Amino acid sequence: MPKLRIIAGKYGGRLIDANVSRATHPMGDRVRSAMFASLQSRDVIDGAVVLDAFAGTGAVGLEALSRGASRVVFIERDRVAAKIIRQNIELLGVQEQAKVINTTVSNWLETRDKSDEFDLIIADPPYHNPQFSTVERLPDCLKSNGLMVLSYQGRLCVPNQPRGVVVVDTNRSYGEATLAVFQKL
Repeated sequence: MPKLRIIAGKYGGRLIDANVSRATHPMGDRVRSAMFASLQSRDVIDGAVVLDAFAGTGAVGLEALSRGASRVVFIERDRVAAKIIRQNIELLGVQEQAKVINTTVSNWLETRDKSDEFDLIIADPPYHNPQFSTVERLPDCLKSNGLMVLSYQGRLCVPNQPRGVVVVDTNRSYGEATLAVFQKL
């Protein structure tokens, strides 16, 4: 059964299940490591409320919890992937800090509690369907000065800059993945 490793923090070195459908593409260790190093240098993680959009295996949100986030909401449309995220949450014993919502990010945006705001949003949509029109709506869920990291296939152009945010870092490429970081004004 495929496994992914939590890279650092409280659960560093622990293995989580990554046996999800082929519709997902787990963010690799190298990309996650670089992304979290950048976020920690900005002092964003500790105590943060995080949204893991297009959660897939949940590795990104679980890495955030391992590194000190206070709470993570995982949005994943695939039932098998959502089940595996729940199992990984139980494996790490972080049920009180994690919530899995089994729907599309677009549907969640339409029905979410508008009072839910996040310090950090990590969006890693499927490479075969980047859903940039949905991604552009995610910054509405950020707290003031909150950050959104978008991981997208490197050969694509970065999507239009969502309204109300500024680009603070872009075009950091790691193999197929490119990261762009936006900050809410």
